[in-house]
Amino acid sequence: MRAHPVPPRLRARTVAVDAPGDLLTRVPDEVDPREVVTWLREGDGMVGWGRVAHVETQGPQRFAGAEDWWTRLREGAQIEDEVRLPGTGLVAFGSFAFADGSADPSVLTVPRVVIGRRDGLAWITHVVREDEPWPDSHPAEILTRTNPLIDVLDPLVEEPGSVPAQRWPQVIAQGISRIAGGEVDKVVLARDVAVRHRDRQPVRIAPVLERLEKRYGATWTFAVAGLVGATPEMLVRLQGGRARSRVLAGTIRRPNGIPLPAGAAPHGDPRLFLVSSEKDLEEHAYAVRSVAEALAPHCEDLVVPETPYVLELPDVYHLASDLTGTMHSRATSLRLAAALHPSAAVCGTPTADAFRVIAELEGMDRGRYAGPVGWMDASGDGDWCIALRCGELAEDRQSMRIFAGGGIVAASDPQSELAETEIKLTAMRHALGLA
Repeated sequence: MRAHPVPPRLRARTVAVDAPGDLLTRVPDEVDPREVVTWLREGDGMVGWGRVAHVETQGPQRFAGAEDWWTRLREGAQIEDEVRLPGTGLVAFGSFAFADGSADPSVLTVPRVVIGRRDGLAWITHVVREDEPWPDSHPAEILTRTNPLIDVLDPLVEEPGSVPAQRWPQVIAQGISRIAGGEVDKVVLARDVAVRHRDRQPVRIAPVLERLEKRYGATWTFAVAGLVGATPEMLVRLQGGRARSRVLAGTIRRPNGIPLPAGAAPHGDPRLFLVSSEKDLEEHAYAVRSVAEALAPHCEDLVVPETPYVLELPDVYHLASDLTGTMHSRATSLRLAAALHPSAAVCGTPTADAFRVIAELEGMDRGRYAGPVGWMDASGDGDWCIALRCGELAEDRQSMRIFAGGGIVAASDPQSELAETEIKLTAMRHALGLA
């Protein structure tokens, strides 16, 4: 494993504060968008900015390298925490590349300021380096600042991605052919769409996050190192010795005037179509099985539902299953995320063969799309989701790619799979003001 920089010695201090209101309005508009971190669901969670410590890793050992860096950092840190809730004290936010060979580095970062809220309690955490003074401002001053441009969207234009939409059914047909030939049982194929600032200015992400959080409150709205989105899929949550994972696979659009997939009754309940769809149930079963097999070495009393339920989101319905278990290993939340990645929900089955087919057919580097994204605290507890319904800022911060994909099985239809990616792109298009 490649040696990474010696982490700095940090001091973290968390204090309780009055209710901060809309957390995202506290993010200063002038901060670097790649230094904004967010983890929100139903209005609770954390937002932060600044960068006091940061590591980038790549390759097959990217998870282990990041965890080793974090272990050394937290062991040398001084932590004052008067709140003691999940997300208080010293917290790192992370985002990891989907593939071992990705050119996009994986990231673990510690912000200078974090504002959080959980179960009616709120806090502010400041983090400084050992030789730095604490900030002069009182925590209450931060809570009175409001971003005046939080509702102002940048002028953006959309351009074709690596594979134009009209060619996507051909890619899907090739995937189906690989399945018919016995190379894989299931493969998840994804496409990107390019978005750029019309005036060649940095894209501000606070308004994007605000629109995601307001419209998709039941999902996890996230931002880490320029990767922003609202994902419905919890890869793993570790808290107090309990692990939980939510699996989503199988999707249908909610009836809102846009055609449903072939075979769905136009005036019937699409949820009934979804729970009886052989294609979607088969896709879901592969995903559940892959997560259960990855959690089994770490958990006892692992509960795996026999049948999925329907998760309702503003644009779509998903087949969903929640798996839970009691930890008997000493793995951190990040180590569990590494063990679970990639699940069949974002890669396919068998994993190695699906990876190869993805590399051969997609025509792009996914970067951190479909990789784990989340946070962990000094104890190793934390939340890690799959980076879906998201976009990633380019290095110049003036453009980004937004992504969507779908699981391909033998019964898949190319045109329906194109329609599914368009459904899934709706979240980011809405957030960016493109839809």
